[in-house]
Amino acid sequence: MKKRVAFQTLGCKLNFAESSTIARSFSADEYERVSSDSEADVFIINTCSVTDTADRKCRQAIRKIINRNPEAFIAVVGCYAQMNPGAVAEIEGVDLILGTNEKFDISSYINNLEKKQTAEIHSCDNILSSGYHPSWSANDRTRSFLKVQDGCDFHCSYCTVPLARGASRNPPIEEIITEAGQIVASGVKEIVLTGVNVGDFGKSTGETLEEMMKALCGIQGLQRVRLSSIEPNLLTNDIINLIASEEILMPHVHMPLQSGCDRILGLMRRRYTRDVFLDRVMKIKELMPHAAIGADVITGFPGETEDDFNDTYSFLASLPITYLHVFAFSPRPGTPAASLPGNITSTVKEQRSKQLIRLSESHKMLFLQQNAGQIRSVLFEKKNAQGMISGFTDNYLKTFMPYNKTLPGNVYNVKLTGIREDGTMNGELTF
Repeated sequence: MKKRVAFQTLGCKLNFAESSTIARSFSADEYERVSSDSEADVFIINTCSVTDTADRKCRQAIRKIINRNPEAFIAVVGCYAQMNPGAVAEIEGVDLILGTNEKFDISSYINNLEKKQTAEIHSCDNILSSGYHPSWSANDRTRSFLKVQDGCDFHCSYCTVPLARGASRNPPIEEIITEAGQIVASGVKEIVLTGVNVGDFGKSTGETLEEMMKALCGIQGLQRVRLSSIEPNLLTNDIINLIASEEILMPHVHMPLQSGCDRILGLMRRRYTRDVFLDRVMKIKELMPHAAIGADVITGFPGETEDDFNDTYSFLASLPITYLHVFAFSPRPGTPAASLPGNITSTVKEQRSKQLIRLSESHKMLFLQQNAGQIRSVLFEKKNAQGMISGFTDNYLKTFMPYNKTLPGNVYNVKLTGIREDGTMNGELTF
């Protein structure tokens, strides 16, 4: 009988790509992959540690799986396992803990599936010398997340990612093109480029992100390439011009702003001012008025006064952006920001977060209104229980149509006919 293995992935799209790769390392002759809400012999929990909320969700997910499957072999891997293996080991029922590098060799660590009295820990002590492990997701027939870079050299004052992931590194373009070709050969139409700091691509090989994106445009059968996220100071005019000129490159850019106040950006040790972010947004909109632009924002950073927050709010309100991802600051042990004076109360953080979320909703509604009546390309994905099928436009608007068996996995031009109550679009095919 085959053993059943299940995966629970928390955090970013990079984690999902890596979980998919780890899953493929298990022999199909010995293991059957099942969903995370099924009974399984082995559960692998790939964790995130970007905030204390992420840490808490990891612990909750681990305990929930153990309570539901007390006899299963439990392996906890990834960033939280790397940063705090001791806290993971204290959770009764965990059998194996693997750090950021070791998780890719998990099959070699599982010699048998007997429950252990104490968790076995293998967590890389020298994360700075980490190698590169290629990864891509293969669970979705329409879209794949392709890892093109790992690690970060920026060392922002609030961030533990360099501690969990190590230094910035990447494979050569030639290897990425080979991986992308394999993804396309499996029937996938869209590749999303992901990593810790994608804009830093090329540091290991002397190449550039622009060169890599140009090379991807030449892959036969690949219909869409989308950037997951890029730092504003690394988004060059050449990259923006390339996205605007190549139909295969999606007009959708997500940039982490974090604060619209230069004083707070300085405390965060970010490598740009808000004018740099403004310039990037306006350049994108100049060349691609229809482009979706997203941004990350942190509220309640130590020392953020009401004036600082209002500065951020008014700056964001003035920008033609599409949506915001809002995060309340949480101090991370071992980072400079954890010891900064001027802590903000949870109540104030929540109030500021709610203000920015409402602002994001108004920006999104305006973008929906601007796109109503437009014709956009849609890659159709899934059918729902109401007999509708959904997909995303090139500029990242989720769009619904009545199900048709020819639609799944294919790209069609669609007229966006109206806005739905949940902030998505209705559409109809154009011929």
